[in-house]
Amino acid sequence: MNDSIEFGSRHIAFKVEYADRKSLGITVTSDLDILVRAPQDTPIELIREKIRKKAPWIIKQQSFFLSFHPKIPARKYVGGETHLYLGRQYRLKINYNQNESVKLKAGFIEVALSDKIRAKPLVLDWYLQNARIKFKSIAQPHIEKFKLLNVEPTSIVLRDMSTRWGSCTPQGKIILNPELIKAPKGCIEYVIIHELCHLVHHDHTQRFIDLQSKVMPDWEKWKMKLERLLA
Repeated sequence: MNDSIEFGSRHIAFKVEYADRKSLGITVTSDLDILVRAPQDTPIELIREKIRKKAPWIIKQQSFFLSFHPKIPARKYVGGETHLYLGRQYRLKINYNQNESVKLKAGFIEVALSDKIRAKPLVLDWYLQNARIKFKSIAQPHIEKFKLLNVEPTSIVLRDMSTRWGSCTPQGKIILNPELIKAPKGCIEYVIIHELCHLVHHDHTQRFIDLQSKVMPDWEKWKMKLERLLA
């Protein structure tokens, strides 16, 4: 069943699942949903009261996950428009040529194309190819460190995701959003390290935070930078 409470100016909606269990548990998912698992016949007022008491923690968890929700502004693929690459702004320079290509040159992303409708697919493919190369080189040193903890990702793949920067499957596959190539290297490292930590701790417990802080002491700085840069 679905229910909600008001906490100050915040409206907190949650879903309740009743099960054969002794205690009530609250989970905030990476999609910002709130799931309550409660013993059978638990009064809804008791659940609401529990949500009110845990509201500060719930809001904090949702804020934490928001940094993994891409909010990249829409860009046009025309000459003079600015586009991000590894945290820096570049202007598009369009040239008409049958030999199509995309390259960085003197503060510009130069696009040679045969027709203006080719600009967007050419630039997006250029981003994707660079993401494959850069993510692999950035991730490898950290993967070697995590091998000391007896964990290693089964693979690292790129996938367009509208609600997150990265994820880690139960089978150990790390999925990264190719849009991350627009962020600085430190932000990319933060997301990769975050997912590598999930190979050790699957939930966002204090032990997870402690491990992330040990591996990347300044992770909060890069988390905030990612939020500001691509907000």
